[in-house]
Amino acid sequence: MPKSRLRKKSDYTPPTTAAVVKISSGRSWVAPLMLAMFLIGLVWIVTYYVTSGTWPVESWRNWNILVGFGFIAAGFGVSTQWK
Repeated sequence: MPKSRLRKKSDYTPPTTAAVVKISSGRSWVAPLMLAMFLIGLVWIVTYYVTSGTWPVESWRNWNILVGFGFIAAGFGVSTQWK
């Protein structure tokens, strides 16, 4: 029985034309706004607890906690726009 010819495999050569993909969604404002909302909410709640309720708005009493969590929730809402 005759032997089959051996195939010589060529070395791998990467493609010569590299496609450069620039991802720019135009939403560069999302990350800074999201972090700002998180920090404002955190600072609001911490300030309320550290000052024993006299700051940021004394007349709101425990509603200050809800306002702080509202800022944090708004930060999560903004984060849905991040790509």
